[in-house]
Amino acid sequence: MSIFWVLIGLLLLVVGGEFLVRSSVALSFKLKLSKLVIGMTVVSFATSAPELLVSLQAALDGSSDISLGNVIGSNIANIGLVLGITAIISPLIVDRDFYRLNWPMMMIMSLLLYVFLKNDNVLSATEGAFFTIALVVFLYVLIKDSRKKTKLNVEDVDDTLSEVSNFKIAIWLLIGALSLYFGSEWLVSGAKEMAVSLGVSEYAISVTVIAIGTSVPELAASVIAALKKEKALSLGNLIGSNIFNIASVLGITAIIKPIQVNPETPEILSTNIFWMIGFAAVLVPLALLPKQFQFSRKKGFLLFGAYLVFMLLAVL
Repeated sequence: MSIFWVLIGLLLLVVGGEFLVRSSVALSFKLKLSKLVIGMTVVSFATSAPELLVSLQAALDGSSDISLGNVIGSNIANIGLVLGITAIISPLIVDRDFYRLNWPMMMIMSLLLYVFLKNDNVLSATEGAFFTIALVVFLYVLIKDSRKKTKLNVEDVDDTLSEVSNFKIAIWLLIGALSLYFGSEWLVSGAKEMAVSLGVSEYAISVTVIAIGTSVPELAASVIAALKKEKALSLGNLIGSNIFNIASVLGITAIIKPIQVNPETPEILSTNIFWMIGFAAVLVPLALLPKQFQFSRKKGFLLFGAYLVFMLLAVL
């Protein structure tokens, strides 16, 4: 029965996330926000909503393992699973902005998360607020930088949503909110039951099953982008998603309920967070060697292979 609740929970999160994105973008058009701002802030926040709801629900239920496992596992999956499979389908060209802004920010956030947790085994409300403020500053710099360029990358934003009626926006928001609420509730309770029935920790379930489930939207979007040969888009989305997972998902969750590191799952700080940092760090040497500014199929297989090793170790 636990598998049923996990699957239903994941399905509702995907549905809720999609409706929330559509309603948020439509509402942003009504508020006369530019496509650039909508793409970089509204879409990014709405896309991170499933992870946020799951982490928040888990923290409020006293399952901080799931909160941390969800984000650490999702960030590893975004690079190892999603980027790996995307590069296997179609080699990716790396945008130079990746080195200037996105990658350094992802590394800073990943390392800070380790420092904050290692310091006192808790992500406090103050540290959560720091992450959230850092994200706002980063988005401001990103938008300012993008406005200087002649060609703006705003393919994420669907123009047709500017014509949507207020009534439809309200219905979409309601469906999105209810789906995310019940999806996160059932996913967390199902994951707890699954952990008990399989005799593994809640953390092991969250860093594998839940993390893959909440990464499905990124996987779908990146594979579609790769098949359409929209090469720069996929990498930007994944890096952005990892930044949002740490800064907004864990940041906002910690502000509402500080996240404790469970002493019964030492692998969070002894191994898995290093996997997350390692997957993030390896992107630069992979992008530079041997063929510059490209993620080839070989590199995709390398990332995907490393992800399978991580999954095997996490389950064992």
